[in-house]
Amino acid sequence: MKAYIITIGDEILLGNTLNTNAAYIGAQLFDISIPVIKTSVVGDDNSIILNELKYASEVVNLIVLTGGLGPTHDDVTRKSIVDFFKTELIENSEVLEDIKTLFEKRKRKVTNVNIDQAKVPKIAEVIRNQLGTAPGLWIEKDDKIYVVMPGVPYEMEAMMVSTVIPKLKEINGPGQKILKKKMLQTTGIPESTLYERLGNLDELLQGVKLAFLPNQFGVKLRLSFEGEDEKDLNNKLMEVEQRIRSKVGRFIFGIGDEQLEAVVGRLLLERELKIATAESCTGGLVGNMLTNVSGSSRYFERGVICYSNAAKVEILKVDEDTLAEHGAVSMEVAMQMAEGVKSTSGADIGLATTGIMGPTGATADKPIGLVYIGYCDDKVCTARKFNFGDDRMLNKQRTAQAALDFLRRQLLGISPDD
Repeated sequence: MKAYIITIGDEILLGNTLNTNAAYIGAQLFDISIPVIKTSVVGDDNSIILNELKYASEVVNLIVLTGGLGPTHDDVTRKSIVDFFKTELIENSEVLEDIKTLFEKRKRKVTNVNIDQAKVPKIAEVIRNQLGTAPGLWIEKDDKIYVVMPGVPYEMEAMMVSTVIPKLKEINGPGQKILKKKMLQTTGIPESTLYERLGNLDELLQGVKLAFLPNQFGVKLRLSFEGEDEKDLNNKLMEVEQRIRSKVGRFIFGIGDEQLEAVVGRLLLERELKIATAESCTGGLVGNMLTNVSGSSRYFERGVICYSNAAKVEILKVDEDTLAEHGAVSMEVAMQMAEGVKSTSGADIGLATTGIMGPTGATADKPIGLVYIGYCDDKVCTARKFNFGDDRMLNKQRTAQAALDFLRRQLLGISPDD
């Protein structure tokens, strides 16, 4: 079975909305060994949707559509389905009851427009929507499957998990080739350098596919391998992972969708350590990332935003002479900030950020993107220098990520120079 994903909506074509649905659906289908050969985005236009459906049905046997099932005039997907299959709309009592129940919970009155959403193509099996008013549709015709779902991400995702994936797994059945994947998350190393350090990929991978997926925080390494025995596939992926770790393991912080803040949180918990942060250029972003993790109160003691020099002196006890001699953006001040927040909070670790985020504030010897991150515990007080780019928001995000990775390395005893 091969799939074709069609995302419908002018808002995606215009760039007002990111097409996260196609990425989610593709990943879910990959996990059950159904490759996606193409994804497309089309506007809210009946004739264009019909043309896309016709083309997709000629090249694959699974067509997945999202979007355009709402109650307004620009939601035309249902009409396109009716026209494509030359069928008619009939009212579905289960869908109507779902809509009434949803509105009753929200203390709202059901309108005629919403009642109209209970009409579904006669040819379709309904995928019930417990989170919204538009039902999904499952259609089987001419040895092909058409799945139609709302564009609202959480509604679509719920349908995929509860209905679509289980039905597809049942249809796909045993005896199919299994497609296994593993994602290794790296940070602190550019894609080109990572590629060079891995060396001869044929020797490294031995048939396993490797994709480099860079973003502003690092590079994800996606390993994938196809076969018939799940145990053999897992063993093969594990062997390749170990060879990769032997070359770049210190840059790998997680597997799958693991976030760096969750990884360092786990390390702090395991070591029964508490941390406090002192942030200047990141404005609280490091603390925000750490506290995005449930249970972070067990290791995050406090976060202090000391943006001005006066705040650094008053709250963190940074030495005025050090500020005058080296400036706020310096190795010396970063260390004193980390030491100061550790001392005033009583935490085991102090972590600090100071830098020039831009687009203003640079000098001849201190360019935009210059950052110092300080770290202090009971044994060491140190800092690292970083040079990022010219974009203010990216600089803040990269600094926060680098600070957490610096913390990870210190906790694991990994040299910052490795």
